[in-house]
Amino acid sequence: MKHQAQDAIDAVLAVDRLVHEPARLAILTVLGGAELVEFGFLETVCRLSKGNLSSHLSKLEAAGLVSIDKSFRGKRPLTRASLTDAGRDALERYRAQIAALIESAPPRS
Repeated sequence: MKHQAQDAIDAVLAVDRLVHEPARLAILTVLGGAELVEFGFLETVCRLSKGNLSSHLSKLEAAGLVSIDKSFRGKRPLTRASLTDAGRDALERYRAQIAALIESAPPRS
């Protein structure tokens, strides 16, 4: 039983904290289902303020998980984000880590 508990603790400690943070996980999940997502859509769907979303996108971009494209639509700035290959890999690893964590958790008595 002790071995199983240690495995569960090790699984929790192994989770990628950059991805695990709820706002960043929401962003990555949305981006995982689309090719290119506009900033305003992410802001609405993830229920984040402009500043908060911008901060999280910057962290994800710095880690190479997200690519940011800035352009103009007419005279208005347009920011769009997409998941990089590294981001897709990180999200898939996270899913596997969470699945393993759930599987290793002891059953409720």
